[in-house]
Parts: sequence; C-alpha cells; structure tokens
Amino acid sequence: MDGNVWVVQTTLPGDWPEPLVGQWAFELVETGLAACVQRNLVKSVYRWEGQIEESQEWRVQIKTSKSKARELTSMVSESHPYDTPQILAWKADSTAEYTSWVEG
Repeated sequence: MDGNVWVVQTTLPGDWPEPLVGQWAFELVETGLAACVQRNLVKSVYRWEGQIEESQEWRVQIKTSKSKARELTSMVSESHPYDTPQILAWKADSTAEYTSWVEG
C-alpha cells in the first residue's frame, strides 16, 4: 500500500427511508468533503439510559482525505439526528491510485 485515506463511520436511524439516507450521503459528497459514502442496514445492540437496546440502524461509512477529515466530522456532528452520535474516524492504508482519487 502506498497511500492513506480517512474513513469516518456513523450510524443513522433505521426507520429513516433509504431515499433520506441517500440524500444525507449525497450532500456529504456534493460538498466535496467526502469522496465516497457507503450505507447499509445493520442491527445494533447498545446500552442507552441504563437499558440494553437493540435496533436497526443505517451504518454509513465515508471515505475522505486527511485534509478534509476534521471538517467532515464536524459536518456529520452538526447534521446528525442523534443526541450522542457515533462518529468514528481512522486512517486506512490504501493504494496510491485510490488515495489520489479520494484526494481529488
């Protein structure tokens, strides 16, 4: 691997219809902060307000460059519907070609 990209991951409510999730993802790419957004439904088990909960959620994984990662995570946080959203970010090794594409 000859490059790096940043992966930002969050979840959205499972009861959101797919077109709404798609629009949310589209806006991240349209701003230029995200190169690619992937989404899929997952089952989440978590503790919330002292109770163990299980719910369906949309897992959203976003690829971006190092220079855009901080602004992207801020945008995700500001536009997120949850009180305490999961926002994870990590550096991932990638090919030089894919890194170049992500960096635009």
